[in-house]
Amino acid sequence: MHAAIFREAHQPLAIESVDVDSPAEREVVVRTAATGVCHSDLHFVDGDLPAPPRPMAMGHEGAGVVEAVGAAVTEFQPGDHVVACLSGFCGMCAQCLSGHPNLCTARYVSRSRGADPRLRLDGDGIIQFADLATFAEQMLVHENSLVRIDPDIPLDVAALMGCGVLTGLGAALRTAGLEAGQTVAVFGCGGVGLSIVQGARLGGAGRIIAIDQFQTKLDMARNMGATDVLDASSGDAVEQLRELTGGAGVDHAFEAVGLPSLIRQSIEALAIRGTATIVGVPPAGASLEFPLDAIRPECRIQTSRMGSNRFRTDIPMYLEFYRQGRLKLDDMVTRRLGLEDVNESFRAMKAGEVARSVLVFD
Repeated sequence: MHAAIFREAHQPLAIESVDVDSPAEREVVVRTAATGVCHSDLHFVDGDLPAPPRPMAMGHEGAGVVEAVGAAVTEFQPGDHVVACLSGFCGMCAQCLSGHPNLCTARYVSRSRGADPRLRLDGDGIIQFADLATFAEQMLVHENSLVRIDPDIPLDVAALMGCGVLTGLGAALRTAGLEAGQTVAVFGCGGVGLSIVQGARLGGAGRIIAIDQFQTKLDMARNMGATDVLDASSGDAVEQLRELTGGAGVDHAFEAVGLPSLIRQSIEALAIRGTATIVGVPPAGASLEFPLDAIRPECRIQTSRMGSNRFRTDIPMYLEFYRQGRLKLDDMVTRRLGLEDVNESFRAMKAGEVARSVLVFD
C-alpha cells in the first residue's frame, strides 16, 4: 500500500510503498476511505514537538471499511464501517475503570516489544503515528482503537470524529462543565475551535464569542453557532471581549491552538468563577507567565485531553446529532484532496485557508 512517510522535520512527507503485516489476534485491517488532516501531525512535521524514531507513517483521524480481523476479534467483521481514534484503551487500568478511557495509562493498543512490526518500509519496521497511521491506504490497528458506525454516514465526514471534532465537542460538553445559558469564548477557530463552538451551542450556551485573526474562519464560526465574532488582528482580543461583555468576561474560555499567548488571553478573559480550558497542544518546552492579579476570584484553569471522550459511545452519539442536522460536519470539510496532496493540505492549514482538509481514497 501507499502511505505518507515522515523522515525529517521541516521536510515534506513522502508517499512511499509500505508492506502491511497480517492482523494479530485482536487486530483489524481497515481499508481507509478518508482521513482528516489535523494540526497534531503538523506539530511533528514542523518540529514543534519531539518526534519518536523515524521513518514514521503519519495520520490519526481516519475512517474506512473493515477488510480482515484477527482470530480473537469479536466486535468487528469485514464490511463494517468504522472510525479510528487515537484514544485506544485497555479497559483494565485505573483510568479506564473509573470512566476515563481517554486517559488510559497502558500502551495496550501497540504491539508488544519484540513482536513483528505492523508496517515495513524497505524491509524494516516503521512507527505508526498514534498507533494508527491513517495517511495510508490501509490501517492495521488494535480493535480497541475502533468504533463501528452506521453505514449510511459518509466516511469523509465521519473521519473528522476521530480527533478534531471529538476533541472540540467533548471539551465543551464533557471537560468544561458548561451549563445552559453561560457565556463562552473560543480562541482559535480551526477544526477544533469550530467544534468547540458547536459543542457550546449543543450545550445551550447563552452567548458564544469566536476569536480568530482570519475572517474566513470567523464566518465559519458564525455558521457553526457563534453569536459574536472578534477579529484578533484588529486589536487586543481581551479588551474587545471585555467591552463586548460589559466588563464581566466569560464563564468559559477555550484555547484551541496551543499558543501560550492565547492561553494567557483565555485566562484573562474569564469572569468571576470562570473556567479556562486549554485544548490546543503547546510546543515542546513552552511556558506561561502572567500576573496573578489577572485571574479573577475563584477561577479555574484546566486542560482537556481528547475532549474527555468515551469514544465508543460518544462518536455514535455525535454522529446521531449530525444525522438530525444538529451537528454541522459537511461545512467543516473545506477541501477534499488525495493522499498525494498531503503537503498542500499542511500549507493550507498554516495559511488559515481551511477548517479541515480531508484526504479521500478511491
